[in-house]
Amino acid sequence: MVSKIVAVAAWTLLAFIAYATISPIQARPILLTSASFERLAAFAVLGGLFFLAYPRHIVLVFLIVFGSAVLLEIAQLLTPDRHGRIQDAIVKMTGGALGIVSGRAVLYYQQASRWFQN
Repeated sequence: MVSKIVAVAAWTLLAFIAYATISPIQARPILLTSASFERLAAFAVLGGLFFLAYPRHIVLVFLIVFGSAVLLEIAQLLTPDRHGRIQDAIVKMTGGALGIVSGRAVLYYQQASRWFQN
């Protein structure tokens, strides 16, 4: 049940990131941090959620997280008031990788703690 909730959260976050990335600049949600940190943090959470939702499908997780980072930057080139940049895609992919590694660490320590309890 928990993995289904995490999967819904991952897909919902991806939809929100897509909205924030492709929407007109005035409709974009704004936080009080730098845009690069926002990108890094959003994709770190996204990568972690997708890994926790689909831990046995690591290739699919990487394709979704990295693919969405690249495709969303390309999609920005199709909108008149946005710009897609390679640097932004790299920041997003770095955040996604950090999230995936963090998700792996969470599952590893969760399994290790079960092993020591037995």
